[in-house]
Amino acid sequence: MATSVAHVQSASRTGSLPYARAFAGLLLRDLFVLRRELFPFVIRVCMNPLLFLFVFTFVMPHMSGGAALNPTAATGMNFGTVLLPGLMAVAIMFSGIAAVALPLAQEFGVTREIDDRVMCPLPVAGVAIEKICFSALQSMVAAAIVFPLAYYIPATPVVAHVSSWPVLFLVLVLASLTSGALGLTIGTSVKPQQIGLIFGVVVVPITFLGCVYYPWAALVHIRWLQIGVLINPIVYMSEGLRATLTPNLPHMPEWLILGMLLVFLVLLTTIGIRGFRRRVIS
Repeated sequence: MATSVAHVQSASRTGSLPYARAFAGLLLRDLFVLRRELFPFVIRVCMNPLLFLFVFTFVMPHMSGGAALNPTAATGMNFGTVLLPGLMAVAIMFSGIAAVALPLAQEFGVTREIDDRVMCPLPVAGVAIEKICFSALQSMVAAAIVFPLAYYIPATPVVAHVSSWPVLFLVLVLASLTSGALGLTIGTSVKPQQIGLIFGVVVVPITFLGCVYYPWAALVHIRWLQIGVLINPIVYMSEGLRATLTPNLPHMPEWLILGMLLVFLVLLTTIGIRGFRRRVIS
């Protein structure tokens, strides 16, 4: 740790260039490792949405009485169209959490692999931010992979078009960074041996209550739940993608979506960095 402090003090005398080089070096290292594990990454991203799409939007519509099994049949909405932005949001969230929380569980384990990372000439917070940025890249790739699956697999045509490319880009970037920040918060707040429990206790509930399978406006008749889910960041990811990809469906105002994603990003990044520093020092 003393060596790391000496590196940081030396870097501060020569400006921010050494920090940028160290940050880029960590990012390139992680990208190189991901390239070697590209096939498992694609399988991890595709399997859950692929099975969900196949069963709910392809198998059920072809079954006798399939319309009755469609949860949006009563409202006249195309379930495949509703699912397109929702499953992209799930892919972003799962990829972001898996890219940060799971590796941290190993790095903070008995081997203390995290000590190798914090020896680089970067502030400890910079190492944490690099993890968030790397996970954000994975999340955006995951969203790009899921899009054609959610668009072409459903038996009924999916009605989607981009209403605003700049807003879509902002939603993707903010959602991806927020999911990485959530992964950092989880990975630094939970003991390594309990990380699997978090997926059942935290990740699955926030997914089902994240307006993934239905628009937020559809909860109007369950007012307490409609208000309660507003503390769930994936709600704004789903609604943001819904507003830009399927604007004909009801959705939140774009200014509210972007504002809340920014709030969650700042909040979760702050909590995650504090937890990261605490775990590194301990």
